[in-house]
Amino acid sequence: MSKHLDESSRLTARANRERLAVAQPEAVMEEEANKAVAVRQNMARLRELRLAKEAQEVRTEISTAKRPAKPKPKRRFR
Repeated sequence: MSKHLDESSRLTARANRERLAVAQPEAVMEEEANKAVAVRQNMARLRELRLAKEAQEVRTEISTAKRPAKPKPKRRFR
């Protein structure tokens, strides 16, 4: 049932956009351009967050990685 409502909502929204596009094409174009800008900004924000997370994971891995133990100096004289 929710799929039907979702499809109905989508069709209604599409019909409204088409109706507005005929009446006010500049407003629709501006709205679409604003949506595109918002999507690009969000993608950039998410990319920055992902890169920061990956960098933090690498720093953590480097700091906690098992480093080979330094060999104990051999006693030469008893």
